Amino acid sequence: MTVKDAAAALRAGETTSVELTKTMLARIAALDPTLGAFITVTPEAAMAEAEAADAMFAKGIDKGPLQGIPFAAKDIIATKTAPTTANSVVLDPAWGDGYDATVIEKLRDAGMVLLGKAVLSEFANGAPDPEKSFPIPHNPWDLPRSASGSSSGTGIIVSSGMALAGLGTDTGGSTRGPSSFNGATGMKQTYGRVSKFGCVPLGYSLDGINPIARSAYDCALMLNVMAGYDPRDPTTVDVPVPDYTAKLTGDVKGLKIGVATKYFFDRPELDPETKAAVLAAVKVLEEMGAIVSEVEVPYADEARTANTIIMTGESYSYHRPDLITRYGDYGRFTAESLTRGLNYSAADYVQAQRFRSFFRAAMAKIFEGVDVVVTPTSIGPANLRSDMTPEKQALQPGFTGQWNLAGLPAMAVPVGLTAGSPTLPLSMQLIGAAFDEATVFQVGDAYQRVTDHHLQIPTHARAVVTA
Repeated sequence: MTVKDAAAALRAGETTSVELTKTMLARIAALDPTLGAFITVTPEAAMAEAEAADAMFAKGIDKGPLQGIPFAAKDIIATKTAPTTANSVVLDPAWGDGYDATVIEKLRDAGMVLLGKAVLSEFANGAPDPEKSFPIPHNPWDLPRSASGSSSGTGIIVSSGMALAGLGTDTGGSTRGPSSFNGATGMKQTYGRVSKFGCVPLGYSLDGINPIARSAYDCALMLNVMAGYDPRDPTTVDVPVPDYTAKLTGDVKGLKIGVATKYFFDRPELDPETKAAVLAAVKVLEEMGAIVSEVEVPYADEARTANTIIMTGESYSYHRPDLITRYGDYGRFTAESLTRGLNYSAADYVQAQRFRSFFRAAMAKIFEGVDVVVTPTSIGPANLRSDMTPEKQALQPGFTGQWNLAGLPAMAVPVGLTAGSPTLPLSMQLIGAAFDEATVFQVGDAYQRVTDHHLQIPTHARAVVTA
């Protein structure tokens, strides 16, 4: 069930928020011991919020389509009803006590029901360390495979039906990667569109809090509520927030779609099934009336490197005091990743920021000729955790960090499943001009109206969800 479907069912009297929440809690009880997606589940608080949503419906109060919808939040975002850990013993246990982050405030005001806090890579960095006490996230399509990071728990939760939607964060791909590997839809909006107040930072000038859901329409519903200027976050931009669902009619006639062939489709490391599935999705959009052409993203590899330098430098600066005094308390992979900040000088950081301005201008020029750029979200489907090392990850081409560097909206959209066994999701990425999330949603929603890839249920959730 999508958020859109559940909202309609609530208003038709076919279900209640209490029934939906009980169903989600039952799925969590059945699936989470295997999948390791939640750090904290808050059943009492969730049921109280569901009862409040139903009581408002009974009084004729309708706050909008998110009222009564169960969701989960990445455990790096402050919530009154659950502690915030950032998946680490290093974070002060009192961090975030007693208040909700701005996005949580907004979603609760809209009537959403928070089920609990989702697993992530420690401090949104590194990789899970089995020697620490936190759950290890497992891909619901094939348990030995990676659920990606850092918003791994939220991607698992949404794709396996333990919640209808969730929140992730994204500094270099941390919303789109888990969406890609787990078969969800995840939107990284324009930098500054959504407040980060109440979120533990990774890269100050790159971070974003993002919706992950089953469909582009659902993500648009969430961003309608999440977006907007917040004086508590000086990086937010005071620009009008449109109704992101207004253009979701299924019509893409005349929209110009640019296929970024160089770097993104011609890499020898790119999985052939991924390439074929994304190009097939582009063909579907062309048959629906979109105008397709090839575009070249200049210096894509350098843009990825610049994003890494900025993210690494900013994350090291935040963690430096604790790394000096508590290095061994961090997970092994996180400690190694954070201390890479020592490899870069102030000159490297400044040069990366200078390049950033150039890259933004170059992308703005591209969007004078096209409405949306298409790339694969990742170089292939989920890989085995045993094959993943920080060194391998660093040497692979990346298709997501460029858009954090430029601050552009980018959305991961499921486009099919691999053949053979195990069956794994494949994903395309839609990138838009700054503050034009509406067009990205328009293209993603139109594609999902004529396909059902986003509705597929993972292998290790199918029996439970069906029941």
